[in-house]
Amino acid sequence: MTPVDLRSDTVTQPTAAMREAMMAAPLGDDVFGDDPSVNALQERLAALLGFEAGLFVPTGTQSNLCAVLAHCQRGDEYITGQLHHCYRWEGGGAAVFGSVQPQPLAHQADGTLALADIEAAIKPDDPHFARSRLLALENTLGGQLMPQAWLESATALARERGLARHLDGARLFNAAVEQARRLGTDPYAQARRIASCFDSVSVCLSKGLGTPVGSVLCGSRELIARARRIRKMAGGGMRQAGVLAAAGSYALEHHVARLAEDHARARRLAEGLAGLDGVQVQAPDTNIVFIDLVGEARHKAAHLLPWLAERGVLATGLYRLRFVTHLDVDDEGIARATGLLREFFQRG
Repeated sequence: MTPVDLRSDTVTQPTAAMREAMMAAPLGDDVFGDDPSVNALQERLAALLGFEAGLFVPTGTQSNLCAVLAHCQRGDEYITGQLHHCYRWEGGGAAVFGSVQPQPLAHQADGTLALADIEAAIKPDDPHFARSRLLALENTLGGQLMPQAWLESATALARERGLARHLDGARLFNAAVEQARRLGTDPYAQARRIASCFDSVSVCLSKGLGTPVGSVLCGSRELIARARRIRKMAGGGMRQAGVLAAAGSYALEHHVARLAEDHARARRLAEGLAGLDGVQVQAPDTNIVFIDLVGEARHKAAHLLPWLAERGVLATGLYRLRFVTHLDVDDEGIARATGLLREFFQRG
């Protein structure tokens, strides 16, 4: 039986059509700047989001690292959230490699950062303090869509206080598709609207968009030139990388609108678990379903993931139970996962 892999949207396999596009990609040496497929992807995504330039990198972690170090110098500081990836989940790279201090803030219940907390975290220009240089945010956060009005207010505050603004848009197009659904507008226009709040945006191609590898950092030509130098130092120059970049270009054309299917399946999974004793389901905005176990159900937590895996459903539970839909999970897979979860929690 084919497993239903709900661990992450990073597990997706390239489709047959994407593989064809990869094999047909014209190639060059990207370190010399002459890979036409890489250049096409960088230019396309930068233009789509309203930036001057883009930089193709191997991973979202490296994209965020290049962004923070391009915005900041040694002894500077970036303000971010406790749960934002560039602080919590990326190995402390900015501090380790760049001597850039993170200033993490507590999140509100909806995942936002209080404007008053951002304001209070900005340090005065005094030798006692690291220099506050950058506000780094994320959209989506844990699968939840950050309100556009809040993004605009938070980034406006940062701009008024002289801070640059970076967005970890690992799932930017998930956010844009959901925003477009609610407003009845175009997802590409919504992605540009979100990006317009920021000086730089990182977009991951290997999550919901379904490519095998890669992210793109977008920003001004000057910022991207600095980031390119950092990418080289970090070992991110990949030579004939067009075979990977072609997958990104294909995904931007063919895999954006279909993200709505992943979101619908996540909602279906969440709705299918409603009413189970001790099971609290966070209603998903996009493609990630989080589950918390309370009361007697907590005692079953250690057994759940192995039990599901034995029956062909894979998930993760690093800090909460997490189920992520993607292009390799269909309606039948969601029905299987839902049925097994209900069986597990309803048995004695």
